[in-house]
Amino acid sequence: MVDQGFAIVMLLGSFILLLVVKIPVTFSLATASIMTAIYLRIPLMVIVQQMVQGVRSFSLLAIPFFIIAGEMMGQGGISRRLIEFSNLLVGRIRGGLAQVNCLASMFFGGISGSAVADVSSIGTMLIPMMKEKGYDDDFSVGITVTSACQGVIIPPSHNMIIYSLAAGGVSVGRMFLGGVIPGIMLGLGLMVVSYVFAIVRGYPKERAYTLREAIRITRDAVLGLLTAIIIIGGVISGVFTATESAAVAVVYAFIITFFVYREIPLKAFKVILYNSLKTLAMVMALIAAASSFGWLMAYLRIPALATESLLSVTDNKVILLLLINLVLLFLGMIMDMAPLILITTPILYPVAVGALGMSPIHFGVMLILNLAIGLTTPPVGSALFVGCAIGRIKIEKVIKTMLPMWLVMVFVLMLVTFVPQVTMFVPNLLMP
Repeated sequence: MVDQGFAIVMLLGSFILLLVVKIPVTFSLATASIMTAIYLRIPLMVIVQQMVQGVRSFSLLAIPFFIIAGEMMGQGGISRRLIEFSNLLVGRIRGGLAQVNCLASMFFGGISGSAVADVSSIGTMLIPMMKEKGYDDDFSVGITVTSACQGVIIPPSHNMIIYSLAAGGVSVGRMFLGGVIPGIMLGLGLMVVSYVFAIVRGYPKERAYTLREAIRITRDAVLGLLTAIIIIGGVISGVFTATESAAVAVVYAFIITFFVYREIPLKAFKVILYNSLKTLAMVMALIAAASSFGWLMAYLRIPALATESLLSVTDNKVILLLLINLVLLFLGMIMDMAPLILITTPILYPVAVGALGMSPIHFGVMLILNLAIGLTTPPVGSALFVGCAIGRIKIEKVIKTMLPMWLVMVFVLMLVTFVPQVTMFVPNLLMP
């Protein structure tokens, strides 16, 4: 006799146990799914079919294109040009390089769609540069790591495509547009924090540019920024799907990187493809494993049980939203973003969209912003680890300096959560 309660404990418990003993997330998901299927006497072929079905989505084709385009632009000199362009715009403000850091992350995030890529590309140049100009190590790393989170919110973001898949086909274009205002608000908030730090610690301004330098810097930066404009413009105009616009962006990025900027030789394309393939293999394997795990959760009615449990605690919408945020913030501290999107969306989506009446776009942006904060927090914040490695500084030293930055991020999260128009204004305006 099969006990449904025991099956739920087996599925979730074995997954958590495997994570605790440091088994990779993909293998933890797959192993937990197989063990539970054996207990439930479900043929293992069904689990394999669910894995295959999970990666047979046309929308997922956009992910490899985004990864390749971001890799090309990251290695091909675009990050340096965006730093120069940001310096031109905000370098004369007190704490100029910190302001540049926030603005460059905003621009580069719109191209790479990845916080870790942002920290790796921009941080490699800006963290040493800030330290040379007299900025403290802890602040240089902290502002780089937190500003990089704009990369997963400001479109295009492959994490939004993963959410769209997990949520059952939410419009990718509307998701992209939903991240615009929250991402800009996050960047502006961190720029205010940077200004305060600059006043307190006496950080310098940057030099002024001549008109000729300004024209050259703008021209070079615009060529790179057009990558994001092609993707977003193509989707919202209806000329391209998200997948098609990503493919066009790859062609454009290839031309700009190898025939306009020409900072790396054509043979470097082999390395770019290799790096992209490694990232893609991890992402697709994760999606496949999470698909079988998600199917078993639905089979065992875990989302419905979670909804009933949360609603039994309280029927107050404000308290429920705060509980959801607390759960996501906690999970974001101990797991990476992509698996959490795939695992938590089927569980929390019915609560937020079904019971609380949130828009799928509103909930998606709130979910991703929560998990973006997790990228900057110990013990498993991948962006934090990369930033500390680049800055050669211990995590404990950075955390204290990051507290005001986290407060800004949580403030923006609360605005996104409780003021739907922050998220929905641009999608409703451009893609009603």
